[in-house]
Parts: sequence; structure tokens; C-alpha cells
Amino acid sequence: LILLNFGTSGQLDSMESVPDLQKAMYKFIDGYPCVRLLNLSGVIGCSNPGREMVVAPIVSYRSDKELSQSSAVLVSLDEIESFFTKIRNDSSFARNIAGVIVESGIEIQKNLKGFSPTQKFPQAEFAPYQTTNYEWNPIGSGIMWNEYNFPVFLLSESGTVTLLEAATKNEKSNKAYIADVAEFDLVMQTTKAGTHDSESCLKEGTCLPLGGYRTRTLIDSGDCVGSVWSSLPPINVSSTDQSRPVLLTVASMDSASFFRDKSLGADSPFSGLIALLAAIDALSFIDGLDDLKKQLVFIVFTGEAWGYLGSRRFLFELDLQSDAVGGLNNSLIEMVLEIGSVGKGFNQGVNKFYAHEAGVSSATNETLDALKYAQESLDSEHIIISPANASNPGIPPSSLMAFLRKNSITSGLVLEDFDSVFSNNFYHSHLDNISNINSSAVVAAASLVARTLYILASGDTNISSSTLTAINVNVSLVEELMDCLLGCDPGLSCELVKNYITPSTTCPSYYVGVMLDEPSSTPYLGAVADISRFLWNFLADRTSIPSKNGSSACSQGCSKNEVCIRAEADGKGVCAISTTRYVPAYSTRLKFESGIWTVLPPNSSDPMGMSDPVWTESNWNAIGLRVYTVQDPGYDRLVLLGGISVTVLAYVAIVITRAFITKALKRD
Repeated sequence: LILLNFGTSGQLDSMESVPDLQKAMYKFIDGYPCVRLLNLSGVIGCSNPGREMVVAPIVSYRSDKELSQSSAVLVSLDEIESFFTKIRNDSSFARNIAGVIVESGIEIQKNLKGFSPTQKFPQAEFAPYQTTNYEWNPIGSGIMWNEYNFPVFLLSESGTVTLLEAATKNEKSNKAYIADVAEFDLVMQTTKAGTHDSESCLKEGTCLPLGGYRTRTLIDSGDCVGSVWSSLPPINVSSTDQSRPVLLTVASMDSASFFRDKSLGADSPFSGLIALLAAIDALSFIDGLDDLKKQLVFIVFTGEAWGYLGSRRFLFELDLQSDAVGGLNNSLIEMVLEIGSVGKGFNQGVNKFYAHEAGVSSATNETLDALKYAQESLDSEHIIISPANASNPGIPPSSLMAFLRKNSITSGLVLEDFDSVFSNNFYHSHLDNISNINSSAVVAAASLVARTLYILASGDTNISSSTLTAINVNVSLVEELMDCLLGCDPGLSCELVKNYITPSTTCPSYYVGVMLDEPSSTPYLGAVADISRFLWNFLADRTSIPSKNGSSACSQGCSKNEVCIRAEADGKGVCAISTTRYVPAYSTRLKFESGIWTVLPPNSSDPMGMSDPVWTESNWNAIGLRVYTVQDPGYDRLVLLGGISVTVLAYVAIVITRAFITKALKRD
């Protein structure tokens, strides 16, 4: 029985339809779910335990208090790790967990020293070295990698207020038979069908593979998110002379967290991505790029948080020489420079970064020398670049690992804001947001990268200081990119993004998503995600040269080697010569055939494929959380029993009274 508390008679009078009644009965709560993920060996993440919704009274978590009944537990963010540890270690406590609701709030975040729900060595199975017990992320708890057979939601700030009120109301209530309850709709199809690994769920159609090309959100059926690459200057793909060595500069654009659609990754990896975009912008204003002795190529990977899907697929496409990588040749890649987490490099007026080398080679030594030269040219900016500690087991978790596992003699270097352990205490957490990074550190990293790339590409170790000082990073652009890509105000509705695309949402999230079907080399742009479309247009714009045709309007048709930029922003677009492409990002162990994804057997020639977990995400019909007031069924039964008893007693009384009256009348 649901009890309704209408504040006034006016509220009752306003009920004109069933939806009005439902709105008064239920409070629908904004939140972010933890969902069910699968791999070849099992499952992680969260799900209702069966096929039905979970309903339980709301209680606030107290570490010194046991649960007396099945409950929806409201947990403060600063207690979440100890709470899940208790669930793992105390079976009697875990038995009464019906669902978990996690509070959020600015004050909680300010007081939190760190929260990283991933492993201490993220994705250690892909490391190109044996010391996989090393702790790059010592604060990592690993709680997001466990299986939870109950729903878990992170609340919005407004939802936190609502749930705190409900928990307080339940605690203070003198009526034990009335309670505010939470109803969780987090029924996963893999749970319903009993498919408990990636291979079986793909076969039964109850899940989809993680990947970055065509993805779904919790609200709509699909967006495309893919890796994007571009070159400066553009590559003439029709030319037979493709002999210039390639300097490949890498960044990532996806993150992960315990809660599916709350993955920003401001420091890891977006500070590196923003630094790369700012460096490309600075280089685009330099004259004489056609005279560079080496080809600059930039790529932004997605799917890196889930088995390096983007970098592995890129290398796979290079081997196939597919259209997605037309103009590139694996054998010409001389050096891989990755920009990792750089947003926390600023400390006490100094921007300090560390160069993590992948072994010793002439190309690596040249890059270190170029970094030092670039640092000296930025002397007034107080930038320090140091080699990482030689006692480190190797490079930190990064896309470069995929290149090294593919070819162990690859020359590469990762630029980071840490030496031996992560400086980001919110790695792979929903709290890795814009407040976790410093714009001056991103500007410094961008300046260092831009000048280093120019030194390397020119092949001249005696570049004049005046030439280098002409390469300047636009500070306002960095700040604008941070505001656009790392928050909701203005978020993706900012002028910079709207100058290139028409965004479908304001608040960004960078979870990789899932593959609905096999991608093509030319995706339908109406289904491409905002972030990928923006990056494609930004890179195409900054790396392009004007069209050679008399008219540059896209309506007239773009020539070969040309692309159409800003097509959706002004409805017309401009043709320009650019080598900018989308590249899919999904497991090399997967094949799409006859409308079905299948898992391919491991191939000894693909060492990372041998370690590939093949991540998938369970399907679902709907996800939601709502709160309402109920009356205890036991009390209902007691009232019913009381009513029946009264009825029976009344009947007996009537029979006895009638008999008595009849007898009395006969005497008379």
C-alpha cells in the first residue's frame, strides 16, 4: 500500500491525470549507475540480482551499526571504500545490502584526499615488462573491478538532498510500519539470461562489445565515438613518394570510473589531449611546414581505459593498410611521443614534467635533447623537464605499451606530471574533474611539446631562438578548451565547439561506450558523438591548407584529398586540403559477421590479443531510481486480520442479539 502525503487540498485539486498522480506519488532521482560489464573470464560491476526491481527502505550508513533488514544504504563518498571493503569481508552485513546510493557534493570532494576505484597497476596485463606488481597508483582500491549483485547509483547534488531527507525521516519515524523506500531499476539482460562472460553473452545477444565508433548512452540508442588522426602538413595520399619519417604524437580521449556516465578524466587523460590540441594550434601558424624533414602526425585514441582498444586497433588497421589509415605506413614511424597526464605539473611556481623513456635509442635520445632545448627556450616560463627515475620498471600505463608489445624496439617517450607514482589521486574516478588540474601546467606542457616537435621535425639542432620563440601557445584557447570539454558551464555548448558542430548535449562524459555494429571508414556523421566530431573538425581546420578550387563551398563538392569542415555549424561548410580521418576502436579479437559479434581465437602473432579480456557491456531495457513511501505489508496483513475479526465478531453479535430478541418476543 502506497501512502500519499498531499500538502494541500489545492494539490489534490490539481490531479487531472494518471501522470499527475504518479508525479505526486514518486520522486524520480537523478543519478549515475554502476552497470554490469563482462569479459572472457567473468563479470564486474553492478546489477539487480534477478529480473525484478529492487525495493528497500533507505538507511544512512554507520560503520558502527549493523543492518537489521534488507536496506538501500546511503553512503557518504568519503566512506565508500571502507564500505565496500566491509561488504567483501563481512558476509552477514553484505546479506542485508539491497542497494547502494552514494552521496555527492562539493564539500565532500574538497575534504577528500583521494579516491581511485581502479587497480594499483592499471591494465598491468598489457605491460611490456614483467614487474606487474609495481604500484603506479598506490591509492587504487580496485573496487570497480569487483562483481556486485545489487544496484549502485551515484546521486546528483539535488538527489543527495532528497535521499538524505528520506533517510533522516526513516530514522526519526515513530511509525515502524511506514518507510520511505528506494526502487532500483537496474535489471541487466545478462543476469536475466544467465550469460556470465563475453563470449556467451555475445552469442546470446545480451551484451555489446566496448568500443569507440558507434555507441549508446543511457538516454538514447547511439552515438559514434572513434579515434581521430591528422597530419601537419597534409599527406598527399596519391603520391608514391611516402618516404619522410613520421613523428607520431599521441593522446587519449576516454576515461573510466565506477559510475558509467560520470567519466571526465580531467587530468588523466584530458589534460594531455588539451595540451596536444594547443600545441597543434601553435604549430599551425608556423611558415614553411612543407619544408620539414619529418612528417608530423597526431592521433587521439579512444577505448584506452579498456584494454587499449584504440591504439591496438590503429596498429591493426596499419597492418591491413585500410582506408582509415590511408597515407600512413607503420615502417615510417620513427618516434612515438605520448602526452599523458600533465595537468598537475604546476607546483610552487614551477611546471615540472617527467620523460618516461621506452628503452634507449638514437630517436629517443634526440627527443630528450629536443625537450631540453625546448625547455631552455622557455626559460622565463619556469619549466623543468627531467628523465623519469631509472628504478621505475618501465613506462607507466599508456598507449605506448601497445606499440611496444607490437614491436619491442619502438622508440617512444611518455610525458607525464609524475615520476614514480601517479600524482592524480582521483585517477579513473568521477572526481577527476576540472578542479583537479591547473591550466598553467597544461599551457606549459603544450609549449614544451610544440617546440620539441618543431625541433625534431626540422632536423636542425641549431634552430635560432627567434624561430622557437615564435611558436607560442594560445593561453586563452587552453582555458576555453578546459571550460568546453571538462564541465557543463558552458560545456559543449561553448562558442568554440559550436563554431565547428551543433552539439547534442551540454555536459560531457568520456566513457567509451559500446559497438552496435561494424564501423565503416566513412561513418554517418549524424551518429558521430560530439567529442569526436569536434576533434575531427578542429584537427582538420588547424592542419589544413586552402582548397585549390575556385570555390571552397562544400555544396560544390570537395575534391580528392579535401575534407568538408564546419558543415553542420553553418549548414554549408568549407572544403580544405587535410589528412584527417576517423579510426574505429574495438578489440582485435572481435569480428562482426551476419549481424553478430563473435570472439576470434587467440593469435600468437598478436601478444596483446592473447591478453585481451574482450570487454562487453550488458544490455538493459531501462535504468532508473525513484523514491516513495510505503506501508509495511505485515501491518497491512494485521489490519486485514483485524478487519476480518471485527466482521466475524459483529456477525456473531448480530446472530446472538437476534436470537435473544426473538426469544424475548415469544415470551411476550
